[in-house]
Amino acid sequence: MNKQNAKQQTVISGNARVVRNVNRAVILNLIRERQPISRTQIAALSGLNKSTVTNIVAELLDERLIYEEVYRDKSIGRNPINLRLRLDEHYVGAINLDYPQASLTIADLDGSVTEVVTLKTEPEDPEAFLKTCLDKLTALRKKIGGKPLRGIGVSVAGIVDHESGVVKFAPHLGWENVEVKAILQRQLGTDCFVAVNNDAKASALAEQWFGKHDIELSNFVFLSVGEGIGAGIIVDKKLISGQFNASGEFGHMTLYEGGELCTCGNYGCWEAYASDYATLKRYHIRKRKSPHSEQSYTIDELIDMAQQGDEEAREALRKTGYYLGLGISNIIKALDPQAIILGGKIIRVFDLLYPEISQTVSRRAFFGKDGGVHILQTSLNIAPRLLGAATLAIREIFHDYQIIL
Repeated sequence: MNKQNAKQQTVISGNARVVRNVNRAVILNLIRERQPISRTQIAALSGLNKSTVTNIVAELLDERLIYEEVYRDKSIGRNPINLRLRLDEHYVGAINLDYPQASLTIADLDGSVTEVVTLKTEPEDPEAFLKTCLDKLTALRKKIGGKPLRGIGVSVAGIVDHESGVVKFAPHLGWENVEVKAILQRQLGTDCFVAVNNDAKASALAEQWFGKHDIELSNFVFLSVGEGIGAGIIVDKKLISGQFNASGEFGHMTLYEGGELCTCGNYGCWEAYASDYATLKRYHIRKRKSPHSEQSYTIDELIDMAQQGDEEAREALRKTGYYLGLGISNIIKALDPQAIILGGKIIRVFDLLYPEISQTVSRRAFFGKDGGVHILQTSLNIAPRLLGAATLAIREIFHDYQIIL
């Protein structure tokens, strides 16, 4: 898109307050993405006139969302004033609901987090358990000086109506139609908003907002590999939810008709071959142990053994790489993304998985295509599902209005 078209795309008609809110969000997102950035640069990139930029920047300064920074260069006459996000001022809470444990943290606007706290998940009484989560966040908040939280983001493995904040179905928690947003909002009051979404979708947002890759990603799929397989889909920098909030449920696409029994009750699902549980099952079969015996291993232990040279553990993981490649090939043929990004504990052995994934994808996905799709591991230093929960809340502060430049 050339600059003229970009400017034309910024022209927004309608209610003056709506227009101003959109322009405010555009400016705030430009500062977040391009900081340090001057008012003149913002006007040039957004197509907004300089007076509009000046007025909105003044508001953002008053709200202490941003601050001014003088760029000092002795070689030029007048040093420009750049703008940056103000940190240590606006915080959000993050909760990743999973089983057997949940994780929580508090994050700043740049995605940096305080300490991560875990607690045993007790899903039988959702309201009581969510109250426990809020108590843990309150304790963390006291450690940062008791500053109020602007909002709380919650990520859940399952089908989530992100608009209503209702968890429609979360098999690991045994939840159906749990009104997570309403429960939390009742306990928090109106001073703190709540955003809820699927954990893989939240992970994709975290990768989009805070990931660091050599290529600029606008179309990609984030695959969250754990007890199951979930996916978050980003198209033209927008998260895809689907008509019934069920987009990205690739873990339950059929890989082999009549194959292994999946936790969903069907046979031959991708999840039954490429999840952590499937990897462990293969290894336990090789060792002639029951996955449910006291001598069974965790995925962390299996990865440790593979890194220490256990060939059977390495072979079980290589087979997972092959099965991941089969499913990824189908995703590529359906969506034609720039990249597939993997998250989960198994990326600790990404060097072992990647050759199997790449070889399988090359054989099955690139019919007549000029180039391949990038297969990457997550670049996030924090668990994507937890940082994803924080991103859900941070995104609300920025209103998620962006211009594709």
